[in-house]
Amino acid sequence: MQSKKVVLDGVGEILLERSARARHINLSVKPFRGIRVAVPKGVSFQEAFAVARDKSPWLARHLARMARLEQMVREREIETDLTPSQVRSVLVERLDLLAERYGFRYNRVFVRHQRTRWGSCSHKNNINLNARLVLLPEALMEYTILHELVHTRVKNHGPAFWKELAKCVPDPKALDRQLNDYWTLLVSRG
Repeated sequence: MQSKKVVLDGVGEILLERSARARHINLSVKPFRGIRVAVPKGVSFQEAFAVARDKSPWLARHLARMARLEQMVREREIETDLTPSQVRSVLVERLDLLAERYGFRYNRVFVRHQRTRWGSCSHKNNINLNARLVLLPEALMEYTILHELVHTRVKNHGPAFWKELAKCVPDPKALDRQLNDYWTLLVSRG
C-alpha cells in the first residue's frame, strides 16, 4: 500500500494513504493515530492534500477534541491501574449496586475485552460488560451498566426502552452520545 506523510499548516502531520476500497477522498481523525486521508485509485496525492488543506479548520477542530479525550483517558488509565480480577470486581460490584437500587434482576455477568460494544444483554438476561468501562468517567460507566440492566426488561431500543432508562438517568440520549466519543478513543488504543 502506497502512503506518504506530509505536514499541513495549522494542523500538523497527516497520512495520505492509497486505498483500493475508497471511492472518494476520505478524511478521518483517529485518537492516538492522528489524521488519515484515504486516497482512491486515479486520484493523486496532490489532489488529496488539496482537499485536506480545504478542510483544515474541520481537521483542527476534531484533532483538538481528540487530544482532550486522549488526555482524559491517559489520566484515567493512571488512576485505574487495576488487575483483570480487580476490574471484574469493580464492574460486578457496580452492577449489583445499580441492580439493587433500581430493582433490576439479571442472570449471569461476564467481563471481557470486547472490540465492538460496551456491553450487551442476552435474551436470558446474561449481561456482558466491556472491561474498558473502568476507564470511563463514573457517570458513563454507570450509564452503560444501567443501559444493559434496562435491557433485562425491554429487549430493544424503542421508545419504551428510552423511557425506562430515563427513570434511572437524566437525558440518557446525551450520555449515549458522550459514550460514542469514548468508544472511538478506546478502540483506537487496542
